[in-house]
Amino acid sequence: MAKKKTVNVPVEEKLQYLFELQELDSKLHDIERLKGELPMEVSELEDEIVGLETRVNKLSEDIKATELKISKHQNTIKEAEVLIEKYGQQQENVNNNREYDALSREIELQKLDIQLSNKRIKEAKVQLSNQKITLDAAQKRFELKKDALDRKQAELEKIIVKTEKEEKTLDRKIQRARKKVEERLLKAYDRIRGAYKNKLAVVTVERNSCGGCFNHIPPQTQLEINQRKRIIICEHCGRVLVDRVMAGVETVEEED
Repeated sequence: MAKKKTVNVPVEEKLQYLFELQELDSKLHDIERLKGELPMEVSELEDEIVGLETRVNKLSEDIKATELKISKHQNTIKEAEVLIEKYGQQQENVNNNREYDALSREIELQKLDIQLSNKRIKEAKVQLSNQKITLDAAQKRFELKKDALDRKQAELEKIIVKTEKEEKTLDRKIQRARKKVEERLLKAYDRIRGAYKNKLAVVTVERNSCGGCFNHIPPQTQLEINQRKRIIICEHCGRVLVDRVMAGVETVEEED
């Protein structure tokens, strides 16, 4: 890779390169702000929907298991009723009290099984009702989140389609602009940008104050900034300071 040619580059030119890079990065940052929290919101909704889908499936399986439990108890009752009828008929043909009492005990055991099964069915039906209510709520929440995801994805897709070409153009320009800045300044620039939410590393003096942190800039420092003889940073926030003429927001006043 060819090394950057930074030898004997005037300070004014270095400042101009830094400011141009900042302008390009700021435009790209504005596009990212246009997207806002949408990418994160889409990702969070996708994760939440996966979780809700898993929950809905689990609740559906639990409902099937409870329904199967009820069905088994109902079958137990039917089988017990068949046995009660069978033992009752056998009692009519017994030869002694011992056989009669044994059949009576079997009948009582089957009746107890029926009582227990009825109790378990009642409990399972309450459980089933609660499971269905929970499933219904989970399904409704799933649908709401799915609708929200569809809207967010459509909104994000519109922004991406609208800005994709501009982003690619800016990326190319930024890479070219970065090659003009010497390595030492570029590292400092990246470090300063990373430290602030607005991603500003190079700012102008606005109303005698730093355009980044808004702290006052002394008149002598402002004079030095206008002269562009050396790179001056804000003593409060560390941002590089440039004059408004370089930034193109003011013109040099000609002397009469």
